[in-house]
Amino acid sequence: MARVAIVIVTYNSGAEIGGCLEALAREPEAEILVVDNASADNTREVVRNANVRLIANPTNRGFAAAINQGIGETTAPLILLLNPDAHLLTGLSALAARLVPPVAYAGGLLLDLRGQPQTGFMVRNLPTATALAFEVLGLNRLFPRNPVNWHYRCMEMNPMTPGVAEQPAGAFLMFSRQAWLEVGGLDERFTPTWFEDVDFCARLKRAGYLGVYEPAAQARHSGGHSFTTVGAAIRRKNWYGNLLEYAARHFGIIGFRVVCAAVVTGALLRAVIGWPRNGSKAFRIYGGVLQVALVRLFTSRTHVTTVAEQKCEKSGSREY
Repeated sequence: MARVAIVIVTYNSGAEIGGCLEALAREPEAEILVVDNASADNTREVVRNANVRLIANPTNRGFAAAINQGIGETTAPLILLLNPDAHLLTGLSALAARLVPPVAYAGGLLLDLRGQPQTGFMVRNLPTATALAFEVLGLNRLFPRNPVNWHYRCMEMNPMTPGVAEQPAGAFLMFSRQAWLEVGGLDERFTPTWFEDVDFCARLKRAGYLGVYEPAAQARHSGGHSFTTVGAAIRRKNWYGNLLEYAARHFGIIGFRVVCAAVVTGALLRAVIGWPRNGSKAFRIYGGVLQVALVRLFTSRTHVTTVAEQKCEKSGSREY
């Protein structure tokens, strides 16, 4: 049995997945599984030509569901989530060596196409209500060195120094199967993507596990390749919707409503500012965001249950 199973979710990833799989030749003993979410390009052909196991979904199940699906098809005690645009530059032994209880998840050094560390992305602290409010209001972009953003994005970190990490990026994240089972897997209601990895890390931390950052494990990462075929309105509605779901699950009622109000304000500001350049398109893009946020603002929070919790609710048990 392989010690590490590498699970890769693809969606129109034909331009990236070939290089990703080629780079994994440095890990011949790892089990590699690609779960494709109904790509319309040549992704599946590239994977089959690489003689890698492929699960070809007939529809786009979303990132979290596809990850859970892939892990369920493996038996390895350690799982590596790897984006198709993350090309491994080193072996995985350094990451695997860090997963000694209570450490249950670990991320490595992500380098951009110029070879520079993706500081601010590859490791972050779990977001607070204030950090998300600053984000949706655009304050983090206007004033990137503000203390809230600086702390949230771990901008003070030395990228060559190992350390504790609350939220390593899901693009290059290793964790134990036992921890995944204990917290109920990734929450499939974060669909199609965004914030499912943040929620997963938050639940691992709440369960008493630690996360770490290990720069001896490295990958080159381009980022965002699969979203170019998705319309701007859909992208933003999904991103903001999942942000609100995260806030509903992890913040108190005051923090949740602060984030909702910030989303409403930010959406209105972006629509108005975007009007001179994009006309009514700006209002169409942020109209959906505004609708979602207003509904959530004036209704009670919804609880985002995990897959395990859903099963237990159906069986009448709360133990999992």
